[in-house]
Amino acid sequence: MPIYNSIGKQYAKTRVPDSRIVKAIINLLNLPQGSTIADIGAGTGGYTQALANQGFSIYAVEPSSVMRSQAEKHPQIEWFSGYAEALPLPDKSVDGVISLLTIHHFSNLEQAFKEMHRILKFGAIVVLTFDIRLAQKIWLYDYFPFLWEDAARLLPLNELTKLIQENTNRCVEAIPFLLPYDLSDLFAAAAWRRPELYLQPHVRAGISSFALANPSLIESGVKSLAADLTSGEWDAKYGEFRSLTEIDVGYRFLRATL
Repeated sequence: MPIYNSIGKQYAKTRVPDSRIVKAIINLLNLPQGSTIADIGAGTGGYTQALANQGFSIYAVEPSSVMRSQAEKHPQIEWFSGYAEALPLPDKSVDGVISLLTIHHFSNLEQAFKEMHRILKFGAIVVLTFDIRLAQKIWLYDYFPFLWEDAARLLPLNELTKLIQENTNRCVEAIPFLLPYDLSDLFAAAAWRRPELYLQPHVRAGISSFALANPSLIESGVKSLAADLTSGEWDAKYGEFRSLTEIDVGYRFLRATL
C-alpha cells in the first residue's frame, strides 16, 4: 500500500476515531469483552485503540510501515505487517473481523474476504464502505467532480454483498450509516456541513481520493470553493446543509454472519 507510505505521515491528526462509529462496530460485532478482533487495514490504529480501550484484544493488520509507526502501544493490541489477501493469522484465530473504509484499496476482494472468513471462528465480519449510487450528489462533487467519478468506479453495494456471500457462505446485512455533522474522523465526505475544512491541506492529505487526484484539479476546486465561501455564494447555493444534523451519502456497514 505505497500510497499510505506517502500520505499517511500525518494521518492520525485528521483521522480521529469517532465514538459513534466505535459504538456501531461494537453493536454489530455483538461480542463479549475479552474477545479477539482482527482489524484489517488498521492504519494508524485509531479504531484499534478505541476497541482495545473497550476491553477487546486486537490483532491489527496493516501493510504500511509509515502508518504502523504512528500507532500507540497498547497491551491488548498486537500489530502485524500484512495484506488483506494473505492475512498473517492462523485459521479460526479470532472472534470477529472489522475492515473500515479500506476495501477500495484491496487488490483482490474475493481473496480478501476468503481470508477474513478463514481466520474467523464463528463471529461476524463487519465492513464500513460506501456506494455513492445510494446517495444524492451533494455540493462536494460540484467542486471536486473527480471524487464522484472515482467513487462511481467502485463495486455497487449489491454486487459487493453478492461477492462476500459467494466467498464466505455468509448472510450479509447492509446497515446505513448516516454521517453526523460533527464527525471527528475526517474521511472523504465527513465534512459535508463544514466546507471550510476542505480548504485545509492537512485535511485533504488524510483522504486517499485527494492524494490520488490530479493536483491541478484539486487546486481548481479549492480556489472555487474558497471564493464561494468568501463571497457568500456557497451559502446561497447550499446553505440548507448548515441546518442538517446528519445525512445519507451512501456509507454502509456490511455485517456478514454464518
